[in-house]
Amino acid sequence: MNPVVVGISGASGSVLALRTVEELLRRDVPTAVVCTQAARLVWQEELDTPFSSTLAQWREHPHFTSYGIGDLRAPIASGTYPTCGMAIVPCSMNSLAALAHGLSSNLLLRAADVCLKENRKLVLVPRETPLHSIHLENMLTLARMGAVVMPPQPAFYLKPRSMDDLVRFTVQRVLVALGVEQALPPDLQYREKEE
Repeated sequence: MNPVVVGISGASGSVLALRTVEELLRRDVPTAVVCTQAARLVWQEELDTPFSSTLAQWREHPHFTSYGIGDLRAPIASGTYPTCGMAIVPCSMNSLAALAHGLSSNLLLRAADVCLKENRKLVLVPRETPLHSIHLENMLTLARMGAVVMPPQPAFYLKPRSMDDLVRFTVQRVLVALGVEQALPPDLQYREKEE
């Protein structure tokens, strides 16, 4: 199976990245991670643990690979390297703007650009509010190019009981968009954890 690439940029929402990678690895999906320096700082702030500690744990999984943000020779930087697509979770407005304008100055942006040019799945989980017109225009540009723009919106109709429920819902939606998982009926999405 070809790997799924997970890009982690410097927006708030590190827990979404953590759980996305954990869920992919739990399903034994080959997973390649690239993380920006800003994302490492946010990770420490939000999760109270260094990104390097989590990375060391992930590296114990046989289907996990990671690449440095400046490693433009990494396989995921080339369209000839097959992947199942990519999710940028969370996706900063800076990364989103760079992608919308064809800028790829680091490996995260280059890997996402490869997905766009090769017509592979690209799922963006932008974290910003409120959104101004440039943010919206950039999202529209990327959606027109085939990216799935998926802000982490709570599903209040499922009556979430915790932050974990909200995170699980968003991560499950990302996995569905990547084609890794089939959608659960809405009434089962939170109940699954309880059983």
